[in-house]
Amino acid sequence: MSTNATLHAGTALLPTGWARDVRIDIDAEGWIAGIAADAPPDPAAEHVPIVLPGMPNLHSHAFQRAMAGLAERRSPAGRDDFWTWRETMYRFVGRLTPEDAEAVAAQLYAELLRWGFTAVCEFHYLHHQPDGTPYANRAEMALRHVEAARQAGIGMTMLPCLYRHGGIFGREPHQGQRRFLNDAAGLRAIIDLLPAPGPQFARGVAPHSLRAVTPAMLADITEGATLIHIHAAEQVKEVAECEAATGARPVRWLLDNAPVDPRWCLIHCTHLDAAEVAGLAASGAVAGLCPSTEASLGDGIFPLTAHREAGGRIGIGTDSHVGISVRDELRQLETSQRLRDLARALAGDAESPHPGQALFDAALGGGAQASGRRIGALLAGYRADLLVLDPDHPVLAGREGDALLDSWVFSGQDNPIRHVMCGGCWAVRDAHHVREAAIGAAYRAAVRRLAGN
Repeated sequence: MSTNATLHAGTALLPTGWARDVRIDIDAEGWIAGIAADAPPDPAAEHVPIVLPGMPNLHSHAFQRAMAGLAERRSPAGRDDFWTWRETMYRFVGRLTPEDAEAVAAQLYAELLRWGFTAVCEFHYLHHQPDGTPYANRAEMALRHVEAARQAGIGMTMLPCLYRHGGIFGREPHQGQRRFLNDAAGLRAIIDLLPAPGPQFARGVAPHSLRAVTPAMLADITEGATLIHIHAAEQVKEVAECEAATGARPVRWLLDNAPVDPRWCLIHCTHLDAAEVAGLAASGAVAGLCPSTEASLGDGIFPLTAHREAGGRIGIGTDSHVGISVRDELRQLETSQRLRDLARALAGDAESPHPGQALFDAALGGGAQASGRRIGALLAGYRADLLVLDPDHPVLAGREGDALLDSWVFSGQDNPIRHVMCGGCWAVRDAHHVREAAIGAAYRAAVRRLAGN
């Protein structure tokens, strides 16, 4: 439970920029009740050195945390890509029990908090028993993830995923997908069993992709929805299949056939042409980028510079969780552009010359929009989600302002985050999650059981 609290930050990153001597008042429900710069010291306040808003993670498949590193071996065919990785994932997912899923998710969420994420959008498609039979409670697996978020203390947006087919449009599913499959009525039954939205919890819908739902299903499940996430244009093969079936690329098809607007988050969008970049930016939708996963799977490189020039919105996620830190996702996003364009500081511009600051601000705004919650800013009326950085950490020593963000994102491997607050409660103290021992023990037991299967 939150309690009324007051923090006094030596410096803090406000929506208007860096400020000194910032007083942050937090109410008993975990909201920022008031915030003021140039405030006199208060002996009753907790004094903290550097405060940033907590970052939303807009794309997670939590169960994949337990298989990170298990799909790296070269296959006998010698040509490995997203599609061979997917076969490994199908084999792995057949083993997971609800207890395993909860333990893995709690471990992931605790790790995300330690590395700077204070909210997670769980794109949840692991619905049923291994043979595809629904659990007695159809929302069993979704509720396990909700409970894991409660244990870890992270804010959650639950996105139950509609997954019915194995290819565009209406192909029969792969046997490995049987745990994922629902029709629209089955998905609504799961959604109806979820908790009501509250301060730490929101929910939306996630038609998996144009490969997994028909146009009629897409229209049905998104009608009246206030938050919609969908995978789009992650792989070259996906783009080619969509063009062959419809005459249009996936993002083009969505822009022309669905009411894409700020309610939508299109995940990956790796392969866009110039018209799609312009159309996506004009729609107000968020491009949900998962740079570490996209690099790991050989997806490709998102056209960040063109998208930013068009006024597009972005957020970051960790997807398969081969990377779990804010810093690593932002670093990978910028450095991938540098490798492609043979240039530097590509996320910056004349107004925001520091790429660390430019990316951090962009990901805060887009992530909050895609989460459907009042997060992502140190403002009165927003959730008290914040990071406290250690100014004496070697990565940050002697740095301040936007140069501090650049140093955090682009130098070192250690973690300079000292404390993390989420919803007015301290989830991380002195770089350790407050339930680290219990959550870690349950996770280790789960992965040992999985390894023995």
